[in-house]
Amino acid sequence: MTKPILLSTPHMGDREHQFVTEAFETNWIAPIGPHVDAFEREFCQTVGSSHATAVSSGTAALHLALKLVGVDAGDEVFCSSLTFSASANPIVYLGAKPVFIDSDRISWNMDPLVLQAALEQRASIGKLPKAVIIVHLYGQSADLDPIIKLCKQYGVATIEDAAEALGATYKGRSPGTFGDVGIFSFNGNKIITTSGGGMLVSEDASITSKAKFLATQARDPAPHYQHSEIGYNYRMSNVLAGIGRGQLMVLSDRVAARRRNCEIYQQALAHLPGIEFMPEAPWGSATRWLTCLTIDPTAFGIDRETVRLALAEQQIEARPVWKPLHLQPIFGDCERFGGEVAEDLFDRGLCLPSGSNLSDEDLNCVIEAILGSRG
Repeated sequence: MTKPILLSTPHMGDREHQFVTEAFETNWIAPIGPHVDAFEREFCQTVGSSHATAVSSGTAALHLALKLVGVDAGDEVFCSSLTFSASANPIVYLGAKPVFIDSDRISWNMDPLVLQAALEQRASIGKLPKAVIIVHLYGQSADLDPIIKLCKQYGVATIEDAAEALGATYKGRSPGTFGDVGIFSFNGNKIITTSGGGMLVSEDASITSKAKFLATQARDPAPHYQHSEIGYNYRMSNVLAGIGRGQLMVLSDRVAARRRNCEIYQQALAHLPGIEFMPEAPWGSATRWLTCLTIDPTAFGIDRETVRLALAEQQIEARPVWKPLHLQPIFGDCERFGGEVAEDLFDRGLCLPSGSNLSDEDLNCVIEAILGSRG
């Protein structure tokens, strides 16, 4: 039986095992310990942030970020529409209401012009959002300068969802470090993984300190268990932080491998009629966490879904790009600004196998399957 070629699998090395072994040998298994402290410190050095708190998932980090910038029940939060539902679910956890913003075609991320129109409209009726969640999609930074400028102009907090963008750059800096709070994910399919985990970063030490307090069940400093506010069980274990430390050491290698995957796909497929790859925006370097392309069925001869099914027949996992959140049943009643670009990218977009541990043979199998899908 042929081995399946999956979309994005964990890529482990030797150092991860060494750090985990150290955690076992010293019995630092609980969600505290030297690996957690070191991972937070080393992560700050990697992305250029001053403060960080390691947590159990990117979603947990986003939930805490929203709470820490003051989002409360009844508030509105603007969010990119073309993203995974985890970008917006924590808004609902807090009883707030998502409002979705369309993408631009340069980066596939939040369109600053649509955001401007949305903020102007809300300002005109005295109903500005409490925060804006900027998602950096598929390893590429949004155009942060105009977005951050707009949010400052209107006094709206900015949260960067950089779950997919660790290792990317925006004008030489790491996305996730421009807004009030940034969050990252170490889910099993991300560029580096801790199995499950996330990180919250900020230049404001009070934010990361309060995040750590809330993530440990909001336990007050007392010799007994005392709690003055509701907390969460969101801390990362010392074992998983050990994995993260090892993964962080090879981040640049993992990014280089994914960018190479994209280059190989482009060399083999970009010349085909109807095929366009996700552009690399001029303001930075994308990690190509996933290599994404769009298919024009009129020019290519078949549509995205036909290609996907042809790949699936050969045990090659490919997926449509994210279904826009304004089209999701759970967010059907939410307001949106624009949406046509996100809808078009979803209708025609396909994500190809992109793991940093793919072999040349794997990549060639994917390419041949796409070429053969046209019959």
